[in-house]
Amino acid sequence: MNGKPIIGITMGDPAGNGPEITVKALAHPDVYDRCRPIVVGDAKMLEQAVRFVGRGDIAIHRCAAVSDAKFSAGTIDVLHLELIPDAEAFPIGQVSVEGGNAAFQCVKKVIKLALAGEVDATCTNALNKEAMNKALEYYHGERSDGYTHFDGHTEIYAAYTHTKKYTMMLAHGDLRVVHVSTHCSLREACDRVKKARVLEVIEIAYQACRNMGIAAPKVAVAGLNPHCGEHGLFGTEEIEEIQPAIDAAKAEGIDAIGPCPPDSVFSEALGGWYDIVVCMYHDQGHIPLKTVGFVYDREKQAWKAVEGVNVTLGLPIIRTSVDHGTGFALAGKGTSNELSLVNAIDYAIRMAIERKKAVGN
Repeated sequence: MNGKPIIGITMGDPAGNGPEITVKALAHPDVYDRCRPIVVGDAKMLEQAVRFVGRGDIAIHRCAAVSDAKFSAGTIDVLHLELIPDAEAFPIGQVSVEGGNAAFQCVKKVIKLALAGEVDATCTNALNKEAMNKALEYYHGERSDGYTHFDGHTEIYAAYTHTKKYTMMLAHGDLRVVHVSTHCSLREACDRVKKARVLEVIEIAYQACRNMGIAAPKVAVAGLNPHCGEHGLFGTEEIEEIQPAIDAAKAEGIDAIGPCPPDSVFSEALGGWYDIVVCMYHDQGHIPLKTVGFVYDREKQAWKAVEGVNVTLGLPIIRTSVDHGTGFALAGKGTSNELSLVNAIDYAIRMAIERKKAVGN
């Protein structure tokens, strides 16, 4: 990797606010001081987004290949995929097969670019899971590569990179959380708390911190039950599964701490006690992260901040993402907050630079 890293950014579901926040994020000149961004999507939707956000000073440059990009502030390079035949007639703010397919094709393309080394990191805008899976069912065959369902971005990346051991990390500032399970029922999530999986996530979390330049990561491991089960009074998962995983991690030289009570571990992490927290299920990690990153202004009746970064760990390529949905209700209004995408791009840059250092290039 020579010079500033090339970051491939997907436009997300074109019916949502992804194109708009992409334009607003890439309107920050300092982004170009730190990286070379290129959007993977339909240029027509980005041109429409420029109008939605009122940034007539920004030009959209259609590219047939990454090598065609200008990487110049004030011009957004778009690796154009002909996905939406008529942008003006395309229904904004609605679930559609067309939108779901467009989002899926963008993700497939950016993964291919990263695996080929044409981009140094990938950054995804939100897709709508219902729309995507409707598209996968509708286009079962060539366009879907035979897949009929994905739970989300994480599983798409795992499938197309042939990755078996992976997990989701959410981050806001120095608060980082990873998950033993994500998109499944709470009942099933409890059943997934097994020593092997907990240890696997501890190992992935530790390595991720090392990859981000943290020399000696402190990995907190949350309990599953209230008060970590109170020595078996409220549940035995801590005794039978979580503690054995922590002991095994310590035997590997990992500074794993816990099981930590879930009602206090995140405050401790915010206070600098730990570098990352291993969470037992989706909402255990998402709720504290979004409580910190999502700030609503009561007086203005608007979101002051919608921040947070989603990173898929364990992949052979770098993937970061916004930590919010498609914003269908906001699409076309030009008012969506772009800071989550700015932060996701920044995380991708940092990870690409650290990876460059690790391989000595």
